[in-house]
Amino acid sequence: MSRRRHSDENDGGQAHKRRRTSEPIEIEDRLESLICRVGEKSTSSLESNLEGLAGVLEADLPNYKNKILRILCAVARLLPEKLTVYTTLVGLLNARNYNFGGEFVEAMIRQLKETLKNNLYNEAVYLVRFLSDLVNCHVIAAPSMVAMFENFVSVTQEEDVPQVRSDWFVYVVLSCLPWVGKELYEKKDVEMDRLLSQIEGYLKRRVKTHVPMLQVWTAEKPHPQEEYLDCLWAQIQKLKKDRWQERHILRPYIAFDSVLCEALQHNLPPFTPPGHMPDAQYPMPHVIFRMFDYTDAPEGPVMPGSHSVERFVIEENLHCIIKTHWKERKTCAAQLLSYPGKNKIPLNYHIVEVIFGELFQLPSPPHIDVMYTTLLIELCKLQPGSLPQVLAQATEMLYMRLDTMNTTCIDRLINWFSHHLSNFQFRWSWDDWADCLTVDLEKPKPKFVKEVLEKCMRLSYHQRIVDIVPPTFSALIPAEPIFIYKYVDENASTLPGYAVSITVGNAIKNRASNDEILAILKEVPNPNQEDDDDEGESFNPLRVDVFLQTLLHLAAKSFSHSFSALGKFHEILKNLTDSDEGKLHILKVVYEVWRNHPQMIAVLVDKMIRTQIVDCAAVANWLFSQDMAHEFTRLFIWEILHSTIRKMNKHVQKIQKELEEAKDKLEKQQHKRRDSAGVSDDEDMDKNSEDEEGQLEEQIERLQEKVESAQSEQKNLFLVIFQRFIMLLTEHLVRCETGSVDISTPWYKNCIERLQQIFLMHHVTIQQYMGTLENLLFTAELDHHILAVYQQFCALQL
Repeated sequence: MSRRRHSDENDGGQAHKRRRTSEPIEIEDRLESLICRVGEKSTSSLESNLEGLAGVLEADLPNYKNKILRILCAVARLLPEKLTVYTTLVGLLNARNYNFGGEFVEAMIRQLKETLKNNLYNEAVYLVRFLSDLVNCHVIAAPSMVAMFENFVSVTQEEDVPQVRSDWFVYVVLSCLPWVGKELYEKKDVEMDRLLSQIEGYLKRRVKTHVPMLQVWTAEKPHPQEEYLDCLWAQIQKLKKDRWQERHILRPYIAFDSVLCEALQHNLPPFTPPGHMPDAQYPMPHVIFRMFDYTDAPEGPVMPGSHSVERFVIEENLHCIIKTHWKERKTCAAQLLSYPGKNKIPLNYHIVEVIFGELFQLPSPPHIDVMYTTLLIELCKLQPGSLPQVLAQATEMLYMRLDTMNTTCIDRLINWFSHHLSNFQFRWSWDDWADCLTVDLEKPKPKFVKEVLEKCMRLSYHQRIVDIVPPTFSALIPAEPIFIYKYVDENASTLPGYAVSITVGNAIKNRASNDEILAILKEVPNPNQEDDDDEGESFNPLRVDVFLQTLLHLAAKSFSHSFSALGKFHEILKNLTDSDEGKLHILKVVYEVWRNHPQMIAVLVDKMIRTQIVDCAAVANWLFSQDMAHEFTRLFIWEILHSTIRKMNKHVQKIQKELEEAKDKLEKQQHKRRDSAGVSDDEDMDKNSEDEEGQLEEQIERLQEKVESAQSEQKNLFLVIFQRFIMLLTEHLVRCETGSVDISTPWYKNCIERLQQIFLMHHVTIQQYMGTLENLLFTAELDHHILAVYQQFCALQL
């Protein structure tokens, strides 16, 4: 293949100078394309493509060595699903050019150090795995790889380091063994036995308090929900017992064994794991999601057992494909379905299990939730004859296991299923789920169906939902989302405030000024005040009722009308909510009028927080109030609460960022002045820069105060939320104890798992306030059921 072949037909005799300068760039692009696409669909075999590519790269080494090194290092890090293809390519290049092999190994070690320094631990796993597979390609000598693994495992002996640090180094070693275990055992069996016994000792003494918090199901049947290191350890033990025989990894280098075994090998330079830094962000532990076994895929190839290493390899590769292509759903679906070795396994079952495993991963999925929905839809389109059936079977299984499913995962299942149905005309065999109609409506199954229909209505309209669901399900069909106006007609004329509501309505329609409307509202009698009590102006709930009911009634046509109304009468609303009672009451009124339209409640509360009509703590107090107790387990309540917490967190981050930027600016300014001090004698210039510095210092002082105030508000929000949780749960536990009844009601399961959800979803922020929480709320005297959640959360940070 000639490197200098160009398409000259269309040049039309144009100047050749320009083409020559762009030639290196064209060749570099071509090299990148050739390397990145090797191993994809081709008429030739993978082996002949690799041999051809090795020849091309060898010829290009004199001129483009650095570029080739850069590309190969990048694919090792970013395309882990094609790991063995690239290790074979490097092996072939090393056999032809020993020096290049050495430089590549050095570049990989440099890159590994860099990724660890930058907290890119997932990418570091792929780099170490790549290095280990180079042992199979005779690029790296086995003893030096064992030495690197020994250094990694020695991290488990370090003192005063988080458990997640030791976990990561152990995981890296274990996860490389399916690829390289056989080769290392043949060369260094004594050292490898010692290494594995060290790992076993570490795994036995690990703290696993965190596991219940991360499990998708509380039940261990039909599939145990194992912690990731325990599961991988069991898989490696079985692999060792099977004499390291693994049947699933594509190993192109076997075809080149006669060439590769002649090559000289390199020793890895001694690699000491970087020490623990306080700001290091190690990957959190997780639980392995299991949904299917060989009995669920009755036809075709048998699904590998949960402790077979093939299961690990398949799942790892599918996760890698999703990680590489998640932004392009069509490419991602096509890549998943063209997985190598797909004829030897029930691929559709593996894909569905891996996708749900990611969607249900706690504390949060690796990618945004909606990506999984679009990916599953794309897969159904590409495999219409088989994948929808597997997905329906999976949905049925998830429904059957709802009673023991984590509430956070049920939320994600509701969002996925409703979105999925909306893409398939909401068709579903609802009658198969009629069992949910015969149990208490607070139990997980009826609750799930009700929430799914509620979400389907958001993606459609009320009548459509009524039409698609059998009449027997009427108790679970959401109410029609209409506005409930208490001053609606003459029948309401006996209600206090009725007359004023008509006056206010007319004033709004006639575009009266804010002052005129406030003057009308002043006439509203205060039910909290006696007629002869003239002392001070106490909070008047009727005023809020009359104004907000009337305003929202007039703006009930759409979201936009309601937003516009809140914006236009912002001043009056601020005036009515200058007290905490006012803020709570305004939220109460929004719920009263829109109680059949949870989505409208959510967007209006969101808007009122943004425009500072209410604050975050008021929203939390309202959601936990007695008025909302009957809605406490509804999904929309928790969507509002999490959205409120996120808003608070973003507000704090924004001010912190402004403060950092102002400090950087001041530092640059001072640096500039120091540099110019010895050079320039311009007094005016010095004075200007001093003035600027003075202004910046004032700005920093103001921002510092704002940050402190915002953090105090943030801490208060979490204190309010956790305090309310503790009060509700304690009341329930005391009630059950005095009545000698079982504490495990559907409400209790929901409430305790919502508490876990707050900890998990906002763990980064909550960590800052651990000391305060421990001193004020999660004390040793607290009931052990509630304290256990806090202890599980603390164990996650070990």
